[in-house]
Amino acid sequence: MITEIYLLLQSESFRAGPISGNPIGSRLPDEILKHIEMYAIVEIAGQQMKVEKGRKIYVHRLENAEGETVVFDKVLLVDNEGAVKVGTPVVDGASVTATVVEHVKGDKVLVFKKKRRKGYQKMNGHRQYLTKIQIEEVIG
Repeated sequence: MITEIYLLLQSESFRAGPISGNPIGSRLPDEILKHIEMYAIVEIAGQQMKVEKGRKIYVHRLENAEGETVVFDKVLLVDNEGAVKVGTPVVDGASVTATVVEHVKGDKVLVFKKKRRKGYQKMNGHRQYLTKIQIEEVIG
């Protein structure tokens, strides 16, 4: 599907101008717009994430056990096939349901400090604790 989208973007008809039948008047063809589904911007563990149904994402470690279902109520924005709802600060009645897949540790980040000509070197490593979740449902 990605190659089809790439070929559509490279075609002469796409570069020529706006496509008829598209209510927002963008230059995206209808073939691409029908693949865009409902998504939401959600605050999870202090970070804002863009989530869609079926997507797996890594977030900061959650206290829930593997296999449990988690409901996130801090939904900041919901886009349902072009109908955008922006919350003030959250969208009323909107929520995102996810399942905890596993708890993992992220890649190692090395922090190296040095002061030249002083003989001072300090090496420190860090691995972030993460939780992999799968988005089951976006309600909004």
